[in-house]
Amino acid sequence: MISYALYVIDDEETIRESLSMALEEEYTIKTFAEGKGAVKGVQDDPPDLVLLDIGLPDMNGIEVLKKIKNFDPHIVVIMITAYEDTETVISAMKCGAYDYVVKPIDMDSLKITIQNALETIRLKKEVQGLQERYLEEHLPCFIGESNVIQDVVQFIGMVAKSPDTPILILGETGTGKELIASAIHYRSPNFKGPLIAVNCAAIPKDLIESELFGYEKGAFSGASESGKKGLVEEAAQGTLFLDEVGDLSTAAQAKLLRFLEEGTFYRIGGTKKIHAQTRVVSATNRNLEAMIEEELFRKDLYFRLGVIKVTIPSLNERVEDIIPLAKHFLYAFSTKFSKSFTGISPDAESALKVHKWVGNIRELKNIIERAVLTNTGPLLEVQDLGLEGDGENKLLQHSGRGLNFPPVTGDGVDFLSIQKSLEKYYIEEALRITGGNESKAAELLNMNRHTFRYRRKELHIT
Repeated sequence: MISYALYVIDDEETIRESLSMALEEEYTIKTFAEGKGAVKGVQDDPPDLVLLDIGLPDMNGIEVLKKIKNFDPHIVVIMITAYEDTETVISAMKCGAYDYVVKPIDMDSLKITIQNALETIRLKKEVQGLQERYLEEHLPCFIGESNVIQDVVQFIGMVAKSPDTPILILGETGTGKELIASAIHYRSPNFKGPLIAVNCAAIPKDLIESELFGYEKGAFSGASESGKKGLVEEAAQGTLFLDEVGDLSTAAQAKLLRFLEEGTFYRIGGTKKIHAQTRVVSATNRNLEAMIEEELFRKDLYFRLGVIKVTIPSLNERVEDIIPLAKHFLYAFSTKFSKSFTGISPDAESALKVHKWVGNIRELKNIIERAVLTNTGPLLEVQDLGLEGDGENKLLQHSGRGLNFPPVTGDGVDFLSIQKSLEKYYIEEALRITGGNESKAAELLNMNRHTFRYRRKELHIT
């Protein structure tokens, strides 16, 4: 059984004692006679619920309420007042009070109010637990301790709270944009509603409008006699995820813009205005700003879709997360295929770290799946990975012992390739260490910033 902590803040000793006696069998009770001590008590040991008198000797109860809510907005506060002052009660509610009771206090009524408030807390905690469990089990893109991915996780948790603010996800292929959209949905107030995913690139341009917004019967040749509900309607009270949004036709772009601005649309061939509360999350790996310059994408739609932008880092930008991700996939596929893999060898780890992940997390997942399926373990070895064709990475590998160069043999060596690999390695390492800051990276390598930028461009380092 869950145990709840309740604080009673009231300057009347008889009130504090009577409330303590009435509630102490069910809850852990602490009492305070003045506001300052109560605020400190809340900060030192936060309770689940506070019974707060409006009239305190050292500070106004509303002021105490504000301080409590500023410290932790999740703490439930029930106000106690000597008389039903409507203006004061409204002020308290606006500041975040859950409810109020009037002196003399009806204990039975107060107990019911407390029970309802705590049930709200319990349900919120339960929902939060389910959401966090879902993220842990289904979203491997969040695995890792790198600063870049932790910043993304924190940002997503913040922006997901809105039920309808459009979000645009930007990132390379394979970084997990659809998984991020799923995370936004399951952390939002709409998480009980549907999550409808649409790959805009996979639908013919002449059909995308009818797929998104539906059509009435007889709207066009071949239309269903009963008409069709569009995906925007299907996603009502939930989330519509538009992947590869840059592939939308100009007609679909115009209609989507109107929906985002007004929350309404018409089915093709229809005259009835339809309202749908749907959060639109979109994603692309294309340069929408360049498409705007080429008049392939609407500028006003770009700004409307990107009220909030979330940029997903590539796997090459989060090198410290590669091994945790690889181990996650290793154990998952080992279980799936009934294999007995227990870990990854040091050489294999080094190979994974220096590999250029063009396909990002998706590529890593596929490599581990293939390696587990075609080998026996117990350790995943470097030869199991199938990375021998890495080109430059084959010439130059990084290990715990430093840099290993190919030996000079009678056949000679490709010195220019080795030199290029060495330069590329150090520039990438400097960028990684400095979090992508070119000026600091150039300083680490004792290079002029302009020279650094030129060499980075020449070596195609992203």
